[in-house]
Amino acid sequence: MEQADTSTSGTMTDVRPRRHPTVGNERHPLLILGGGIGGLAAALALAQHGMKSHVIEKRKVYEPEGAGIQIGPNGSRLLASLGVADALEPLAGKPDLIHARDSATGATLARLPLGGWIAKRHGAPYWVLHRADLHQALFDAARASPLIARTTDFDAIAVENRGEHVVVRSRSSGEIEGSAMIAADGIRSMVRDEFFAGKPLRFAGKCAARAVIPATAMPKSLAENATGLWMSPKAHVVHYPVRGGSEVALVFVRNETAASDDWSASLQSSWVTEPARAFAKSLRDLLDVPAEWKKWSLYELPPLPTWVRGNICLLGDAAHPTLPFLAQGGVLAIEDAAVLARMIARRPDDICQGFTLYERERRPRATRVVAAAKSNGSIYHLDGFLAQARNAAMRISPPEMLMARYDWIYGYRA
Repeated sequence: MEQADTSTSGTMTDVRPRRHPTVGNERHPLLILGGGIGGLAAALALAQHGMKSHVIEKRKVYEPEGAGIQIGPNGSRLLASLGVADALEPLAGKPDLIHARDSATGATLARLPLGGWIAKRHGAPYWVLHRADLHQALFDAARASPLIARTTDFDAIAVENRGEHVVVRSRSSGEIEGSAMIAADGIRSMVRDEFFAGKPLRFAGKCAARAVIPATAMPKSLAENATGLWMSPKAHVVHYPVRGGSEVALVFVRNETAASDDWSASLQSSWVTEPARAFAKSLRDLLDVPAEWKKWSLYELPPLPTWVRGNICLLGDAAHPTLPFLAQGGVLAIEDAAVLARMIARRPDDICQGFTLYERERRPRATRVVAAAKSNGSIYHLDGFLAQARNAAMRISPPEMLMARYDWIYGYRA
């Protein structure tokens, strides 16, 4: 491997392909920049179609990420197709319902069906997972595939499109060549920022804190096999069982004026407990349990003009980051991966066209999910008369009817 020039700046060169790149071969596999959930799912989906890929990851060692992730039927169906469902099934939380409540009074607003009801309706289960468990299952499957190469500890600083192939360079680890690149490098995508014309990320005015606690530490009044959703004007709380029900993941979201760039900033528990003083006692008791909270800021990205530039395309949060209020960010990336692999396989002689077909199919779906997630966040934080109207509507509406509004999400088949 050729050594990288340490004086190279983190810029990218755009050269339109002189002829159509074809699906990756031994020398020039498809490059996937980013070894997170979306990048690994893309590698596995490509392998299912017999295509070689090379996953390039900045981190040397994957650190366990102490956070939960919700996987609706649209996602668990794809995890089964990628061959990781058997490994995940014993680790998944399988809540029977979503228990929606008013944070101040603790009153039940709705008990929305999950469990067997949603599995029967959409042909796949609703799972809640520890993010580290999902990542590990995808990583193990990729490691077992002879079609997937992996490089870690590769801090990419430059990408060059040399017409018929793409080169990624690192300051310390040389360069890697491929026939094309899938940029799955997250919400702060280097490839997007340097290679695609678009507006910068903007702070959404909210920050979130996460924690994972033993299920035995749950207040007895909240000990049920459910996803809990607590709503109030200034903050809302979500909690759900993970790791087969032995642990519970908590997320606390509140309005905030200042943003940070850190995904795992430690914070004092008062950041959570102070605004929760007016909450119901059972919820206050729950929020007092975690010994440590990790904070991150929520950002939005104005729609990009395109996700594709020749033989480079964006996937997941690099293309369409979403607020977490529909629990669809990770699943959107897995959906992207499945559709992208299918479209490349449809045009193996022309990767650029495959990328274009992928964007054409995925953009309307991603745009709708991003908008719906933002709307959900506003609903969670309603105040005054509007909050009263929301609560009344949730109380009188049949639970199955409320859940049926999300058929377009959970019934989607990539």
